[in-house]
Amino acid sequence: MQTRPHHTFWPRRLPRALHAARTPLWDNLAVNARRFPGKAALIFMGRTLSYAQLWAAVERLSAGLHALGVRPGDRVLLAMQNCPQLVIAHFAILRADAVVVPVNPMNRAEELKHFIVDPDAQVAIATADLAVEIAKASDALPQAQQLRHLVVTQFTDAFDAAALSEQDMPAAWAPWLLPRRELPTLAGGTVHAWSECVACEGAPPVASADADALALLPYTSGTTGQPKGCMLSHANAMHNAMAINAWGNVTPQSIHLVAVPMFHITGMVGVMHTAMQVGATAVLMPRWDRELAGRLIATHQVTHWANIPTMVIDLLASPNVARFDLSSLVAIGGGGAAMPQAVAQRLFEQYGLRYVEAYGLTETAAPSHYNPPDAPKLQCLGIPFMSTDARVIDPDTGREVAPGAQGEIVIHGPQVFAGYWKRPADTEAAFVEIDGKRFFRSGDTGHVDGEGYFFVTDRLKRMINASGFKVWPAEVEALMFRHPAIQEACVIATRDAYRGESVKALVVLKPAQAPVSAQDIIDWCAANMAAYKAPRVVQFVDALPKSGSGKVMWRALQEAEAAA
Repeated sequence: MQTRPHHTFWPRRLPRALHAARTPLWDNLAVNARRFPGKAALIFMGRTLSYAQLWAAVERLSAGLHALGVRPGDRVLLAMQNCPQLVIAHFAILRADAVVVPVNPMNRAEELKHFIVDPDAQVAIATADLAVEIAKASDALPQAQQLRHLVVTQFTDAFDAAALSEQDMPAAWAPWLLPRRELPTLAGGTVHAWSECVACEGAPPVASADADALALLPYTSGTTGQPKGCMLSHANAMHNAMAINAWGNVTPQSIHLVAVPMFHITGMVGVMHTAMQVGATAVLMPRWDRELAGRLIATHQVTHWANIPTMVIDLLASPNVARFDLSSLVAIGGGGAAMPQAVAQRLFEQYGLRYVEAYGLTETAAPSHYNPPDAPKLQCLGIPFMSTDARVIDPDTGREVAPGAQGEIVIHGPQVFAGYWKRPADTEAAFVEIDGKRFFRSGDTGHVDGEGYFFVTDRLKRMINASGFKVWPAEVEALMFRHPAIQEACVIATRDAYRGESVKALVVLKPAQAPVSAQDIIDWCAANMAAYKAPRVVQFVDALPKSGSGKVMWRALQEAEAAA
């Protein structure tokens, strides 16, 4: 591999490239169930699930899925917040040689239709609080496109509600986590209770998928509106799981706080698969709560915590932070947004922790860049990760630019996806060949400093970053056009002191409509799209500026908002 300036800061204990295992992802869990049968794999709501127990549940559910007709290569929807059932279902789908389609649990029925139709899914697995939306989405589709089976779990399938202590769960979560909800009905299909499927006594299916088989189909949006499926193989995710463990000194004795969502590529590959690959323990949080996070770190002596900076800011702002014993932490870091200098300085001065930022996309199975643990730079993507060649090129000529010059970040490595599901034209446009190698075009504008560290400075793609969640304006606009009063809408970013950016919509109303307020539009959006996508600010305008070709000049509106 060509020597580059960042190799000066490369961790001396590590090779520059990694020879990753050529086994399927589920095999990591099977191996560790034999190695560490009694060791804690997952801790959730005061209950511990050992590696042997976890693997046994995976085997039973994979047999249950096979009995429902799931076959190699089939796509299975998985919609849950962090809980043991998500991990069991994820690995059971892989164990059945099928493909996991992770769905953001904040999506509503109107959005969920696409995740059923586009991957041609016939089976979905969800927690009971989300199953109603999935059934509603499926029922609204033509019969040929509807789900055939929906497996539903209650949160309390994973823990004993009667044994919970006040320390295990915030009181505000009780109405969400504790009720046992009725199962929905599915037009043209069957709804199954989780308890029945994990009690399947049939033999698990014979596994035959190799490392290059499709394993994960997470969706990412873009400038076209509809989300696109990213085809990730077992090998793509395996490389990053092993490399993250090597980079971060993760061992079987490590204990992760899993506060980032595991439906997202960072939580899925960057935390869940890394933990299961090495045999570490994962302490699961179904959603963020700073007081619970502080207690869990102290109680379970958490060593590794991947997060987004807003979580750290929130925890340090707690009036109880001094009572939490955070001394067990040895590694803390994340991405999705820049870590403020003052917060990073406090982490180092009070706890001796260097915040290590990383960069990656759904298309790169989480990190393509990572800051060296012993030489991190703040508000920096880091350096190209193990086995990775990344460059900054002139997007027009494809030539690499000089240090300090702006260009598009492109990435080549074993973690880079094969392409977009059923979208050959988008796949072709997403890659460029340089020096005989296929590089993924990130869509991010950045530069490399004189020491080889990468920085993002702008976006070629139109995107809003709200607390690490990527919001694609074209997708939000497409949903807003379904409102009967909206004639036109343009979605832009507005500054937000806590989230970094929030979503703002400039709206032109149809003439002769019944009166509608900005709050009416905000409420409608909140009911019809994921919370992080829904506009928090709506501004009515008489018209949107347009170019000579009739396209809305969103960039001019964005620049005006930034100037204001």
